[in-house]
Amino acid sequence: DKVLCLICHQTVAVPKEYNVRRHFMSCHQEKYEALTGKSRENTVSQLKASLGKQQDLFQKAVKTSDETVRASFIVSELIAKSSKPFTDGPFIKKCLLEVADAVCPSMKKTFEKISLSPNTVAERINELSENVEKELFTRCNGFNAFSIAVDESTDITDNAQCAIFVKGVNKDLDVTEELLDLVPMKGTTTGADIVSALERVVHRAGLPWEKLVCLATDGAPSMVGKKSGLVGRWRTKLTVLDISKRFAAVHCILHQEALCSKSLQMKGVMDIVFGTVNFIRSRALNHRQFVSLLEMVGSEHSEILYHTEVRWLSRGKVLKRFFDLRHEIDTFLKSKNKAVAELSDFSWLCSLAFLTDITEYLNRLNGKLQGKDKLITTMYDDIQAFQSKLQLWERQLRLLQLDHFPTLQSLGHASQESCDTFSDLLCDLQQQFKERLQDVSNLSREFKLFSLPFSVRVDDVALELQMELLELQANTVLKQKFEDVGVPKFYKYLDEADFPSLRQQAVKIIAMFGSTYLCEQLFSLLKVNKSTLRSRMTDEHLRSIMRIVSAQGLKADIDSLVAAKRCQVSSQRS
Repeated sequence: DKVLCLICHQTVAVPKEYNVRRHFMSCHQEKYEALTGKSRENTVSQLKASLGKQQDLFQKAVKTSDETVRASFIVSELIAKSSKPFTDGPFIKKCLLEVADAVCPSMKKTFEKISLSPNTVAERINELSENVEKELFTRCNGFNAFSIAVDESTDITDNAQCAIFVKGVNKDLDVTEELLDLVPMKGTTTGADIVSALERVVHRAGLPWEKLVCLATDGAPSMVGKKSGLVGRWRTKLTVLDISKRFAAVHCILHQEALCSKSLQMKGVMDIVFGTVNFIRSRALNHRQFVSLLEMVGSEHSEILYHTEVRWLSRGKVLKRFFDLRHEIDTFLKSKNKAVAELSDFSWLCSLAFLTDITEYLNRLNGKLQGKDKLITTMYDDIQAFQSKLQLWERQLRLLQLDHFPTLQSLGHASQESCDTFSDLLCDLQQQFKERLQDVSNLSREFKLFSLPFSVRVDDVALELQMELLELQANTVLKQKFEDVGVPKFYKYLDEADFPSLRQQAVKIIAMFGSTYLCEQLFSLLKVNKSTLRSRMTDEHLRSIMRIVSAQGLKADIDSLVAAKRCQVSSQRS
């Protein structure tokens, strides 16, 4: 502890009477030695009061500084999460000052101290991102198993951006699913380039190679190639590092489902639909006249939808709208001397109706597979259920049972020939799912053990799990707990001392990515942030924004950031 002089506010390093007396004698004796008794006490009281006021003023200034800096961080974080440009900062401050002037004029000077200049907003966002990254890396050190999801896309300036997400599970089975990094790829984007980028990111995060259980990618050759792709090169790298533990390579289930759906082209139907839609929508006059026709006949729809091959899910909505408006479309085309014979062909209309129904089912499946925090076992179950439905629909269509095809059923009936054709298409679709999702199907035994530990056959599981599984299946208390809470929560109740292998197996399954959905979602946000109007955004700023906007279970510690900025109140008026 140090002693503070009430007169000159200097400190005496060693709090001993000799040192204090020496300071007084050498610095203040001439002026204050004559003071005695009551006069001396009054002077001491005045000096104490003066010091107290100065300290209160300083503390108040520090508090005001903290509040304005905190506000600056909060607004900057909102700007990033809302995908707004840094230049919105001054406008927001102007709004705040107007509000303060109208609601609390006495606080206007405090609001003026909030720094929201474009440079400050950019700096704050970078600091928020670094704080989130630091917390993520801390969590990475505690992972018992982790998976990586990798995908690559180009931004508005044709620069390749590689999104790398991590999904990790700690010893308490808590899941972290976050953006590990967004890496700008300068030059080529070969498998070797992606491996190099991934290696740097994983090393920086402190993730141990031997705990990698799954690598999820899209279907690009640079990703899935057995020799030169990311997966092949990564396996080779682990072999060189003498890591025998193999990871599962998963081709994004969402992407595979989309490819299966695209195989159901029915070109004779699609060409007519899209040709007709393009004729109506591509010419402004045609479009206006068609909308007027819909209004005249009192149609429940006021528009016909466009289709884009990039967003193939739009196909289902286009087909449904086209089918509902088929009579109005036929009338309009005839008025333009552009009649389409197929619109009066019952067999073609049956094909349109069937395609509308099956595309709607595929869209629903896709919706189930999307989302965050998805267990790969749940996604696999959804695929299995859909394949069973395809088998049922195939059998029923051959028997002319149209109950599960409402659009087709609305036409009244369908010929045996048409239904046989539709059944064959469903059979082909089943085969597509079977072939494309083979990599996930190879894990079905592990999935069954995870999802149904009390009913799986002991002979069907790995040798190192059999003894623990027998113990588990004989435990009536745990069986009841499983029925009460289900997976994955159930595995938190397994004692690590009694069931170490089963618990680690559960950690592995929970940590697996089933798709690159998070990457695709990030690329959508990337296009919003790095748009035509913000094409000069730097890679560093883009990475910072993406980390903040994609954060799920992580939030920046603004209090610690404010403490680091203490007493740096902005004097700017922007």
